[in-house]
Amino acid sequence: MIPRYSRPDMVAIWSPETKFRIWFEIEAHAASAMAELGVIPKEAAAAIWAKGKDAKFDVARIDAIEAEVKHDVIAFLTHVSEIVGPEARYMHSGMTSSDVLDTCFNVQLVRAADILIADVDALLAALERRAFEHKLTPTVGRSHGIHAEPTTFGLKLAQAYAEFSRGRERLVAARAEVATCAISGAVGTFAQVDPRVEAYVAKAMGLSVEPISTQVIPRDRHAMYFATLGVVASSIERLAIEIRHLQRTEVLEAEEFFSEKQKGSSAMPHKRNPVLSENITGLARMVRSYAMPAMENVALWHERDISHSSVERMIGPDATVTLDFALARLTGLMDKLLVYPTTMQKNLDRLGGLIHSQRILIALTKAGVAREDAYRLVQRNAMKVWGGESNDFLALLKADPDVKKALNDKELEDNFDLDHHFKQVDTIFKRVFGSA
Repeated sequence: MIPRYSRPDMVAIWSPETKFRIWFEIEAHAASAMAELGVIPKEAAAAIWAKGKDAKFDVARIDAIEAEVKHDVIAFLTHVSEIVGPEARYMHSGMTSSDVLDTCFNVQLVRAADILIADVDALLAALERRAFEHKLTPTVGRSHGIHAEPTTFGLKLAQAYAEFSRGRERLVAARAEVATCAISGAVGTFAQVDPRVEAYVAKAMGLSVEPISTQVIPRDRHAMYFATLGVVASSIERLAIEIRHLQRTEVLEAEEFFSEKQKGSSAMPHKRNPVLSENITGLARMVRSYAMPAMENVALWHERDISHSSVERMIGPDATVTLDFALARLTGLMDKLLVYPTTMQKNLDRLGGLIHSQRILIALTKAGVAREDAYRLVQRNAMKVWGGESNDFLALLKADPDVKKALNDKELEDNFDLDHHFKQVDTIFKRVFGSA
């Protein structure tokens, strides 16, 4: 988590100040529940809230205590007792450190998910706007990087919209799965703390009760969360690499916005490079890399160990902060993306009409030619264009006596109608956006 790839709202979730504030709220809500149950004096719970609610916890002081006691939660409780006074002795009654740590971690992940979902919403809005803008902008579709058949640039963007819509659904599901609270005490038996305390804290913190914890919340929940971040990151890279390919000099159908004073190369003043999409490609790789250690965290010893702890202290902030930044950067990229319809049309025409070969194949079979024979007829003329012998596929077909036996000139010309390829665009847009 470095400033270059960080945005303040997400960074704030992972700050020590935020963490300690959440720890206090968990402890204080637990104290309130215990007071209602008669486990601790009501006056003690009231004092904890009164003295700690607006307190500013001293991070340096907590760190200094931890340096001595070698335990972060104990260090925090010691510092709180310095603020609250004698009543602090009632805090943490029957609880274990994991109750605080795991519940706090899940609160942070939920808050991070809320930001990420909002990020995706902003990206979806940009993609929808640009998709409708270029709904019928013809461009060549490629398979294996090779010209295949015509499509529209709007359909390319509609595909991305649909993919990120699925990503949003997955983020919502991951948020729900990780939004649990455990206040169950050592090894999760509730031996020293009433389950009603857990229910109270869960409601107060906007979480649901963990049905059964050991001493920790099961890490399969977190594995799913970070795997979901990795999938969203993969979708980011898929769109980014499309832009990178389209910006290649030999293609140049679309291009990242280049500001007036921007410089592309320290050596070559003419350069305009796809630096944003390259940047988020790299960031996507990092986010995906965090999914594997999250999965390895699932297998802890017996009721708990802390092999997961050091991992989560890194991947929690790093994965969410990085994905937040990448999504925001991609949104800006798509919002300002320069699109060149003239170049798209030029590239469509580059192979002299070969993009209509399937139409001719189908027309020949409908005219009674066996499919293998039709394929051979179309391919032998197509290869002449491919090899540079001609740049006019239609003219070659018209001159081929075997083709002419099945199709006249008008029938051949009709199958070179570009609009035929776009007759289902409205249908696809209705499926994706709900309207055409």
